[in-house]
Amino acid sequence: MEDKAVQSDSGALLKLVVKSSPHFITGDSVPKIMHTVVLALFPALAAGVYFFGFRALLITVVAVASSMLAEYAVQKMRSKPITVYDGSAIITGMLIALSLPVGFPLFGVFLGSVFAVAIGKQLFGGLGFNIFNPALLGRAFLMATYPVLTTTWVNPRTVQKAVDAVSAATPLALMKFEGKLTPITDLFFGNVAGSLGETSALAIIIGGLYLRYKGYINWKLPLGYLGSIAVFSGVFWLYNPAKYASPLFHLFAGGAMLGAWFMVTDMVTTPVTALGQWIFVIVGGMLAVMIRLFGGLPEGVMYSILLMNAFVPLINKHTRPKVFGEGEKAV
Repeated sequence: MEDKAVQSDSGALLKLVVKSSPHFITGDSVPKIMHTVVLALFPALAAGVYFFGFRALLITVVAVASSMLAEYAVQKMRSKPITVYDGSAIITGMLIALSLPVGFPLFGVFLGSVFAVAIGKQLFGGLGFNIFNPALLGRAFLMATYPVLTTTWVNPRTVQKAVDAVSAATPLALMKFEGKLTPITDLFFGNVAGSLGETSALAIIIGGLYLRYKGYINWKLPLGYLGSIAVFSGVFWLYNPAKYASPLFHLFAGGAMLGAWFMVTDMVTTPVTALGQWIFVIVGGMLAVMIRLFGGLPEGVMYSILLMNAFVPLINKHTRPKVFGEGEKAV
């Protein structure tokens, strides 16, 4: 945000406030939308606490506090307006926590959250200027820094029936490396090993539908991303059902639901044109399936969205509709 002085017809100086997108002409505001998203993430958080215990809540508290602290510190050092209470840092912290396993060390949670906010958002100029989704960038940083810790999963308490955590493989890892398929009902309700907020598809869908009810997300984005995953994975499944998992499995397993409802729908890092949005989600869904089936990692949602984030400026440029009255440029 920047204040500029302009001169009126009478000669008086008026203050003109210049802000970055998004711009609102309704009663909504950035804090109102961000805090609504925070509320929508609570079902996924509650499912994580239910399946993995109160350490899931501790990880979330550390991630949120670290994100808010990083935003305050960077803005204070740069003498910028403090916007730590607008809710965007809280969302970043919650999404990072929900994308981590319950056994991830707290110092790693702190580092990932600080990196996400300081490098992923504030380095670009703050909310509205960041190219990549900050939470996904923080998760990618942790994946590169602590590859073993970020891929060490435990069974939920409802499975192990014990106090001590038991190492386990995620449904995608079982499918990719062992050829075993987890029951769809377990994937839907969250009774599987995985990240805190990626296991229960039901909880994520509840939060996503709440955002759609409030009108804060474009229905084309989650529908297009999930539809692309379903169609593209369905091609391989129809070709060889014995080797490849069904589209329903790919929709409910891993981070597909969390990515579709809470990351693909990010207002800042997705295209603004209708055609551009379809390109973003269709290609992104295809990339996620390709990485899952043929890449070295069992999950591809994070990298598919980050890769498409990088192409958003180019997509916006080449899918911009022609302005009414605009003609061909003279040669």
